[in-house]
Amino acid sequence: MARWKALPDELDPQVKEFAGQLRRLVDRSGLSVAALADRTGYSRTSWERYLGGRLLAPKGAVVALAEVTGSNPVHLTTMWELAERAWSRAESRHDRTMEAIRIAQARAALDAPGARTVGSAAAALRLPAPGVADPAGVSPTAVPPQPTVSDADARDAREAAPVSAAASGSAPAPGSGPRPPRTGTPSRFGARGRQLTMFLAGVVAVLVVVGAVFHFTGGDDGRKAPVVRTSPSPSVSTGAGLPPGVKCDGSGCTGKDAEAMGCSGELVTTARSVTVGTTVVEVRYSKTCGTAWGRITQAAQGDQVQVTVGTRTETDKVTEPGDTIAYTPMVAVKDAAQARACVTLASGRTGCTT
Repeated sequence: MARWKALPDELDPQVKEFAGQLRRLVDRSGLSVAALADRTGYSRTSWERYLGGRLLAPKGAVVALAEVTGSNPVHLTTMWELAERAWSRAESRHDRTMEAIRIAQARAALDAPGARTVGSAAAALRLPAPGVADPAGVSPTAVPPQPTVSDADARDAREAAPVSAAASGSAPAPGSGPRPPRTGTPSRFGARGRQLTMFLAGVVAVLVVVGAVFHFTGGDDGRKAPVVRTSPSPSVSTGAGLPPGVKCDGSGCTGKDAEAMGCSGELVTTARSVTVGTTVVEVRYSKTCGTAWGRITQAAQGDQVQVTVGTRTETDKVTEPGDTIAYTPMVAVKDAAQARACVTLASGRTGCTT
């Protein structure tokens, strides 16, 4: 059975050639994906994506691979630059395709029955300008023409004239005599205020009707969007002040994978080790996470490693042909001296760290 699956057909030829070169380097080195992850600092899942053509490896991972396999980093980074350009072109084509799909969906939504209903409702309630006849020939229910200040003054004069004449017995001169107080007499500000109030009332009515149409039609296709209820996912317990990428510490890490929780890489040291046959067993310790775990390297299929802290024991085993590394889940410790790692070889031979 072939070690690698065929690369996706839709990959750009430049990207496909680069992924194939990475596979050849890994094959020549004899490293498993797990061993490659341990030595380069990039996770096993990430390397599976890089080597499977599902994701372009970052430049740092390429340089790390060159160091681990003893390859020329200059040649490999040159190939990476060409692949990165091809990958960017492919992403650009994908973005344009998605944009065209979104535009087509938007046009279809505008042509949907719900959109036409909203448009009709808004058109039916559109208010014409004051004093302008409706296009259908019907007089609009707009605000009637309001008197100006001069009109109001003239009317006040006419109303005051009989009162003054009755009091004096003679017709008063125009503009003379006291002016009675205005009650309800419109001014320029009052007329404009009423016009503005009625206009705003019309706008509010339009918005209310449009909102009601959207509510009952459910948008562009007449269906209400489903309500998605999500339950909160359990989060990993993390302490304050942990570095970025570290997802747990102390007892919150017990039983979890060190690499997945961000406790490996630069945060781990080998506290103790011993060689049994050709297999090296180690106590791996992360002060940042407050954990330890056991690891075996240069191992063979069937070799098993275990770590013990007090009454807690975690184990792992090399199960795949060609794999040479296995490591246990983590166990919380206050210092590395609390942990003891042991190996049981497939031949039955055993050994532990002191």
